[in-house]
Amino acid sequence: MSDASKRHWVRWFVDYSALAVFLVAFFATGRDLQKATWALVAGSAMALVVGLAVERRIAPFPAIAGGAALLFGGLSLIFHDPRVLKIKPTVMNGLFGAALFGGLLMGKNPLKLVLADAFEMPNEVWRTLTVRYGLMFFALAALNEVVWRTQSDATWVLFRFPGLMILTLIFTLTQVPLLMKYVKAEDMPPPPTE
Repeated sequence: MSDASKRHWVRWFVDYSALAVFLVAFFATGRDLQKATWALVAGSAMALVVGLAVERRIAPFPAIAGGAALLFGGLSLIFHDPRVLKIKPTVMNGLFGAALFGGLLMGKNPLKLVLADAFEMPNEVWRTLTVRYGLMFFALAALNEVVWRTQSDATWVLFRFPGLMILTLIFTLTQVPLLMKYVKAEDMPPPPTE
């Protein structure tokens, strides 16, 4: 396995393993949210350790996500209150949306800082994409509030993972036509020869 391929799988592991462990633990323990939260906290810590061991660093986004899982999960366990864990997606998505709009208000473009290596786009297109993603994060925050307040724990757990990931992927796919206009030519795969 090449180093790039290994890093790709490690990133997936770091990003999603703790949520997968949480999902499995929830249903394996008879839908015990407290025990599943212990699994989430342990899984988040393990994912960060694996990421550090393999990549020799902790990437910013997994560090934020893992740190938030440890913080909210830990507080949920300390206070014996699952609501603390349930508001994590609301808080995190709200913060991501606020960061994107805050960056725009300060004349910066946070998405351009992250994605500029892959796309050469005019500033107005970066602004459009940033606004769309900011609105998506706020929508996901609001949707999380509706789901955890009106649905069963089992429904919320499935919404949390894989639901939020699927919704984010679907939204990202709707942005592909805009992005494809500006993808750098050297990043495009070669055309088929047959």
